[in-house]
Amino acid sequence: MFQRRNILRALPILLLILLPLILWFSAQELGGKADAEGLELAEQSIRRAAVQCYALEGVYPTSLDHLKEVYGVSVDESRYFVDYQYIASNLMPDITVLPLEGRESPTF
Repeated sequence: MFQRRNILRALPILLLILLPLILWFSAQELGGKADAEGLELAEQSIRRAAVQCYALEGVYPTSLDHLKEVYGVSVDESRYFVDYQYIASNLMPDITVLPLEGRESPTF
């Protein structure tokens, strides 16, 4: 009976220690998933706009600036580096979106 009372007294203290740790680890996991999803969405939006440009204009855009100006593509340049390599008017450009230095790279 004495041990049971000690365990019941220690339970709130244990919960006060464990609960913040569990919440912190959960927040870290969700943040990593959000970063990975943001990276994927940025690349997909550029690709979709390039295909839309090809469908409407008959050629792929020569630069990312054209997609920004005409098709409203916006990429958070403080978070991502976009490498847009134009190949030819009838070939899909090589599009790569990378997280900038200092930010954790996403895991897929």
